Amino acid sequence: MRTFPRALLDELAAKAAASPRKRAHQNIHASPADPVQRFFVATQPDTYFRPHRHLTRSELAIVLRGRFEVITFDEEGRVAARRSIGDGTEDFAYETPPGTWHTLLSCTPGATFLEVKEGPYDPATAVEFAAWAPAEGDGAVPRVLEWLRSAAPGDKLG
Repeated sequence: MRTFPRALLDELAAKAAASPRKRAHQNIHASPADPVQRFFVATQPDTYFRPHRHLTRSELAIVLRGRFEVITFDEEGRVAARRSIGDGTEDFAYETPPGTWHTLLSCTPGATFLEVKEGPYDPATAVEFAAWAPAEGDGAVPRVLEWLRSAAPGDKLG
């Protein structure tokens, strides 16, 4: 049996704060070949998860600390829905079905979730990034993060 101490969440939050990407993860699964991929992800509010989808796999995330906004989009980058998940909300987890364009906004320092999805991990097919959203590191990312913080259903990125 493996256990995971709460101190791990503090360590990951500190790593996320020091990381240029403002997030850090810890795999639980042994290898990319495992049939179930499981990992903790700690974030800071200025991290950017480029809108993406997983064509053949669903994604389950359980918030362990803090709060996130989960935003889904249609094919053109129009906000389909947004939902608060975690501390101070009704929901503590979410699952995105295969093919759903989505992103996360970290709302609190050190916000952390456990993600579970089907493996094995194949970087060639694991994720499709939205062409209508800038790549991580692009100069437009701060503007997009600001837009995401207030985007409502029907608003379009772009």
